[in-house]
Parts: sequence; C-alpha cells; structure tokens
Amino acid sequence: MKLLNPYAGTENLPWLRGNLHAHTTVSDGQRSPQAVVNDYARRGYDFLMISDHDVLTDAAAYAKLRSRGLVLIPGNEISARGPHLLHVDADGFVPPLADRQKVIKAINRGRGLAVINHPNWLQNFNHCPFEKLAAWQGYAGIEIYNGTIGRLHGSPYATDKWDRLLAAGRRVWGFAHDDSHLAKEDVGLGWLMVAARERTVAGIMAALRQGAFYASTGVTIRSIRVQGRRVTVHAPDAGRIVALREVGRRIAQVDGTKLTVTMPADATYLRFECYGRGEARAWTQPIFPAG
Repeated sequence: MKLLNPYAGTENLPWLRGNLHAHTTVSDGQRSPQAVVNDYARRGYDFLMISDHDVLTDAAAYAKLRSRGLVLIPGNEISARGPHLLHVDADGFVPPLADRQKVIKAINRGRGLAVINHPNWLQNFNHCPFEKLAAWQGYAGIEIYNGTIGRLHGSPYATDKWDRLLAAGRRVWGFAHDDSHLAKEDVGLGWLMVAARERTVAGIMAALRQGAFYASTGVTIRSIRVQGRRVTVHAPDAGRIVALREVGRRIAQVDGTKLTVTMPADATYLRFECYGRGEARAWTQPIFPAG
C-alpha cells in the first residue's frame, strides 16, 4: 500500500503561523483593520487574512495598511443567505448567492479556495448541516475549530462532521481559526501552521492546497513523517497523541510526545490529534491510501 501524504517534501521547511478568519470595523468587528493587523503581528503571526462579511479585502485595501511584516491574504467571508464560507486568496468579489454550490464554483474559477465555516454553530449545533457538506463539491476544507463559537451557542469543534466526510471518501482539509471580532477574547484561540516553500501569498496557498499544514489551539507538531505504511507524529509539548480512522475510531494512542502507526490495510484515512494542557490540541491533516 502506498499513502498519499500531504506533508511529502516538507521535512526541512519552516512552519508559518497564521489565521484566515478575522473581522474588523468594516463589517462587525470591534477594531480597525490596522489594529487587527498590529495585534496579530505583535503575537508573532506570519500571515493573516481579513475576512469581513460580504466585503472583499483585496490587495488595494491592504496597500493602505502597514503590514507589520505579515503576509496579508485577500479574502472575504461569504455570509448572507446561507451557511458561511471563506473565500481565501480572493481575486474578485463573489456575491453571496443562496445556492452555495454556485458560490464554490465561482471561487474555483479564480485562484482562491473555499473553506466552510463553523459547521456546529447555533443552538441546534447545525449552522451547516452535514447533508449540505456531503452534497457540495469543490471546497477545500471545513473549520474543525472556530474559537469564537466557544462563547456562542453551539460547539467550536466540528471533527464529527469532518470524520463523516472523510469516511465517505471526501478529501477535505481541517482548519482552525479565531473568527476574531472582539479585541481580546477572540484572538489567539485557533490557528494554522503551514509548511510553505515561500513566505508569500502564493507559497502559503500552495501549501494549503496540498494539505501541508496542521490546525492548532496550542500544541506544536514538530514533524509528520511517512515511511511506507508507517506514519510517525512528533509533538514535543503533547501529553497524549491519538490516531484515528473512519469514522473517528481511535486505533492507537500514547501518553507521550511521539506516536508511530501503520496504516490499516482497510482504512480509508488516518489522522492524528495531539493533546496538551487544558484544551490545547493540534490536528494533522488526513493521510489517505493511494487510489
């Protein structure tokens, strides 16, 4: 069995930290775009996407700001008339059509990618029903963690829907974001660590498309290595690492910082969760059998 490893070729690349979901006073955030950029730069982030609701923040908008060393990615959160999704690296405004499949197709006609937001938001834990996630085609991934939902109705976690999609044969990546609106409570909750060949928008986007990143709320993954059917994850600050296959079944775990697992012959995917202190976690992207 050969494995499709999204981390192939990233062993010697630096990890870049970033957030693709942040709001400003241009829509419903508390702070100006410059204040948001300043905050993430001060926290040591490498890249940021401002994703105001149904407003395109493009290169021209960023040109009015001081980047503070951040790679600023054009974007928009498409919100009205349906479940929310991010247009990442937007090269034009896509209107919020009620038919989200048409929205995803419009995004894919350009250079950007689509990420479905906070599926388990709201009192029924169902902002984006699984039936829609299963029916839509062409989106890159879903938010498996959205920090702001932790102070709202619903759950910030959506690994349940992710596992169901993966078990059905869908190859979608898992994202973690702040969805920051407030000045203090919403920042530094969830982020991406991306193994990019270049510290540019193009380099980060290439890594996101490949799946060469992991999602985190506080645990650091040093390496994800594949040798034949064996996958080894090393997370130096983890207290426990768990390996999962369909549909969210735990097949191995260790109370330590390194876990090696052989991909079961009949598994449709393999992914890892790393647990740290408190609620700190990290999630690898799924590894699939070739074919």
